[in-house]
Formats: sequence, structure tokens, C-alpha cells
Amino acid sequence: MSDLRSEKKTIYSLFSNNNADFLIPDYQRNYSWGIEQCEKLWSDLVAFALPNGNSDNFDNSEEYFLGTILTFKNASKENEVIDGQQRLITFLLLLRAFYESFGTQKNKFRDRIEECIWKLDDNYDPDKSTIKIKSEVSSDDDLEEFKKIVETGMATGNNKSKYAENYRFFQNQIVEFKQSHTQDFLIFIKRIMDNVILLPIEASTQDVALRIFTTLNDRGMPLSDSDIFKAQFYKFYRDKGKQAREKFSRRWKELEENCNEIFSPLNGLDHLFTCYMYWLLAEKSSRTSTLIGLRKFYEQDNYKYLRQEANFEDLVELAQFWEKIYRRDDYFSERIHRQFYILRYSPYIVWYYIVSVYFFKYRANWNEEQFYKFLQKVIAFTWAHAIDKPGIGSIRLPLMNEMVNIFEGKTDHFSAYKFSATSLKTKLNETNFSNQKMITRSFLAWHVFDNEKQTLPSLDTKLEIEHIYARKRNEFEPLNDAENLEKIGNKILLEKRINIRAADYRFVDKKKFYLGYQRNDKKVEGKNILELRQLAENNADFVENDIVERNEKILSDFMYYLKQNDLLK
Repeated sequence: MSDLRSEKKTIYSLFSNNNADFLIPDYQRNYSWGIEQCEKLWSDLVAFALPNGNSDNFDNSEEYFLGTILTFKNASKENEVIDGQQRLITFLLLLRAFYESFGTQKNKFRDRIEECIWKLDDNYDPDKSTIKIKSEVSSDDDLEEFKKIVETGMATGNNKSKYAENYRFFQNQIVEFKQSHTQDFLIFIKRIMDNVILLPIEASTQDVALRIFTTLNDRGMPLSDSDIFKAQFYKFYRDKGKQAREKFSRRWKELEENCNEIFSPLNGLDHLFTCYMYWLLAEKSSRTSTLIGLRKFYEQDNYKYLRQEANFEDLVELAQFWEKIYRRDDYFSERIHRQFYILRYSPYIVWYYIVSVYFFKYRANWNEEQFYKFLQKVIAFTWAHAIDKPGIGSIRLPLMNEMVNIFEGKTDHFSAYKFSATSLKTKLNETNFSNQKMITRSFLAWHVFDNEKQTLPSLDTKLEIEHIYARKRNEFEPLNDAENLEKIGNKILLEKRINIRAADYRFVDKKKFYLGYQRNDKKVEGKNILELRQLAENNADFVENDIVERNEKILSDFMYYLKQNDLLK
């Protein structure tokens, strides 16, 4: 396969190659191995090299497989590491500790280790300014400490980094090993150098390497698109000087932490970059319905969008906008936050994109009333489209068109995509609102929380779908029309924190859970869903006719909602 090249290597053959330029790129995450991982590595190596504690039991044909190293040749001909950073760095620290243990004593073992740590000059002497592994991880504040350890072979108690902790651990283990296995020390080093195996896999390009990593890696988090984008921004700010670079690193870290929180369970910064991508597409008047790859978009023209300070500031400002929404900041009114709470239950994630485009268009001239009407229209259109033409593929084109319209300043949102009232009403009545469908939860969220009297739950409140006429009850008192059991009129959202026991299938048994009740000396709170409380207060029972009537009302209310938003023709 031309995209890949791999051949197993011993530690010595891999590291001693004078062309072994391993680069940990700036978009990688920090070095994270701790003492626990180092202890396991050390004990595994000792058990391998000295089977049952005796070096004589060793079979020279045996190999210890340490893992894979996934790289690609970058433009500077360096082996840019996609996977294997932790093993490479840790083994370099181990080799440096072995080297330091010889002091000034010269021998062939020390010379072999020397070849693995530093490049050799034209006289075959080690050039201690060129170690075999170079790290440029932009968020790693301890890199200087790592370089100093490799250069000097020292890590004092003042050095608190993981590099220093692991290096001191290896130094201590080496001292103990030499005391307990004096005669085996050199044999131990030789077996590590010659019988410990790594499998370097060199991919033809970064994309190929990342694709392979995503397929093979089942231990950690694969690199995200935003990790790659970070590298491009970092290079841009690095060229502006140390102060600009350090400021960018701090701001990026804050941005990443915020996005991981506010977009949970979405993919944090990748999601932010996706939202921004649609603004950039709207600027270009792109109306394509073709699914656009995030990395493919940003890598065009040598990552031009990631080499502009204004674009990074845009990303920060967009994140601040979404943070205000997430934290229900007073900057927005309660009715705005209500629309966003409903949108969290959208059948499609694309609502984030069109709202982001709207934000960029009107951020300098904000009008809450217009924004409120826009959000209502997004909800109405998205929910109706999910009924009329289910599937993300069919909604992509109208949304792309609308994002361009927003950029161009048009305010008659979705006017080209109005729904036939007759056709949509028929489809609503025919829709199977099963619990497994996202549209079911979407409809219930709109129905419950569009009511201005309904308080909004906290974001960590888990809501589940409740059958008001219970499934269990239907086994004993079956409905005349079995389909009514799964109608939207028989369902509502409730807080998961209060579970209704399966045996309490009758409405009269459920009422106390809806309203709350006294258990011994403790008050058990009822539901915070207003409609449930009203049902419990005003009805002795909830029967089939109630399902049918409520179902018709919910669907009629939605059709009226569409009419209010001028989406019916």
C-alpha cells in the first residue's frame, strides 16, 4: 500500500538512525504519562529481560513489543508524530537516565545510548544541541524543563513537571537495580536496546496518518480537527513574537475549556469551528447542499482562514456569545433563553450554524425583538421540515440558502420554503411519535416550554418521555385504538429524578408523583412540568378520549404556531 510504510524496529535501530528526526507537533496534547505508567513500563521490562528474576532464563529470540509509532514526513522532512508521543518521550527519559548512570565512565553501552539520544556530527561525536525528539507542543509550559533534563541529565526537587518526576523515578529504579542485580545491569540495557520492539508506521500524508490513527487507536482521544487548526494559529502568532505566542496559548486554553463545557456533549472546539465555517461560507455566497468536511474547508489555500488575527477574534467572540446562552446570562431576556432551551431539543444540530451566522451579521446592531422572532421561525421551520421531509440531507439546502440570505440582509426568513397546510396536517396525523425518534422529544419540548408560564429546568436536569396513559395500564385496560398509546397526545416530558414505579400504572396512582406527597416526615416534591400538575389537579382520570383531544390540540397548536411565523401557504 503506497500510503503506508512500516517495519518493526528495535529501540536501538529506531533511535540510533541519524535521520530519526521525531517532531511532536504543536497541535499535540501535553505529555501526560505519570509514575503509574512508568512503574508498569519498568516492571514489564525487568520481567522481560530477567524471566523469573534470572537473566539466564532469557531466550535471545524473544521480543517485547512496546507499541506503534505513527508518523508522516512533513515539509521539513521531519517525522511528525501523530501517535506514540508518550512512548517516545518516556523512552528517551529512560535512555537518558541509563546514560547518566555511567557518569564519566566510557564503554560501548554508553556510546550506543549516546547515539539514541543525540545526533552525531561529522566526527561521530554527539551534538548535544540536537536531540532525536523535538517537542513543540504549544500548550506545554514544561518543555524547557524537558530540554534541560536531556541536556544536563539532572532533575532536582525544584523540577515539578511530569518529565522531571518520571526521570527521577527511572534514576531511582536504576540505582536499586544496580544494587540488587549488579552483574545483570549491562545485560539489562542490551536486552532493552536489542529486543524491545517498536513498530513505526510512516504515512504518506497527515490526513492518511490521522485516518489510520482514528481507526487503530482505542486507548485515548484521537486528535481533533481543532488540534490541527491550533497548530496553524500558533505558527501565525509565533511569528509575531514570544509575547503574542504566549498570549495566544493562554487564550486558546481558555477557549478550549469553555467550548468543552458549553457545547457538551458536542465536540467542543470542533463545533465552534464548524459554526464559524458556515459564516465564512455565507460570506462566499455558498449555497451548496453537499456535506462539507471541516478540515478540508480550513486547509484550503494553505489554511488561509487560520492565519488571520481577525478570524481568531471572531472565534473568541462567537464562543462568548454561546457562553452567554449556556449560562443564561442576563444579557438575553428570559424569552430568548426559552427559545434556546427548546432548540436544545432540535431534531438537527444545524440550528447552531444558522444562529451563528445571524449573530455575526447583526452583532454590531443587535435588536432583541428581531432576534426573538428569528429564533421562533428557526424552531417552526426546523420542526415542520422534520415532519414534512425527514432527514438531515433534505434540510441542508434550505438552511444554506437562508444563511446566505441572512448575510445579504434579507429578513423574510424561509419565505421560499413555506409548507402546505393541508399536506403538513396530514403528515402530522400520520407521524409515528415513537420514543426512539428525536422528533418526538423535539415536539414535546416545544409543547411544554413554549408556554411562558412554564419555568425552565436547569441544564443538568434530565427529562424523559412519560406515557400519561401507562403502557402497563394498557395491558390490563387496552385502548380501543392501540395506536393512541403512542400518540403525541399521550406523552409529555418529565424530570428523570422522580421515577414513577412500574406498578403505579393508573392515573390516580401517578397523580401523587405529579403533585408531590408526604412520606413519613419527608415531603417528596412533585414535577416541575406545569401541564402535568394541571392534569393531576383537574382530572380524576386520563382516558382514551383525553389522549385524542390532547393530541388534536397539540397538533393544532403547532399548525397555528407555523401560521404565526408565516410559514404556511
